[in-house]
Amino acid sequence: MTDATPTVTTPTVSTLSFGPDRAAPNHPTLPVLVLGGVVPAGTSAQEVQATVRRNGWGGAWLYGVFPYHHYHSNAHEALICVGGEADLQLGGESGERVTVRRGDALVLPAGTGHKCLSASGDFLVCGCYPPGQENPDLKRENDPRDGVDARIAAVPLPQTDPLFGPVGPLLDAWVR
Repeated sequence: MTDATPTVTTPTVSTLSFGPDRAAPNHPTLPVLVLGGVVPAGTSAQEVQATVRRNGWGGAWLYGVFPYHHYHSNAHEALICVGGEADLQLGGESGERVTVRRGDALVLPAGTGHKCLSASGDFLVCGCYPPGQENPDLKRENDPRDGVDARIAAVPLPQTDPLFGPVGPLLDAWVR
């Protein structure tokens, strides 16, 4: 943790990897990062947005997760739960169900399928993207996949962690 990231704590970290699926191609090499309890209680959504912006991640928004399988072929995405809780399906139809609660975060490599299965009424995430990836495409499971695998593999690795900046779990997990 650095002075630029006062709104985070040392999380529990786990990774998930998925192969290609009918609903989403998923990333060929990078794992999904699951960070438990990374944002302390009492941290506002606006403080989380300010933290990710300070760490160079852009396109920050506050919303939920769409209730259908989708992925981004041209961007990695961080989803930081700033309210409520939800059950998400990651990796497509044959992927894994993951429960996220306020304070948890996910970092999805390009191509990773994600879908909201159920959510509390106050579920809210801060979504954001690495520099140069702030305008992600939105691909659904039935969209054509011509050229998608090459596009996913070519998405540059982030140079900073959205919550920790120049050091952090993302940079440790996605070895450059």
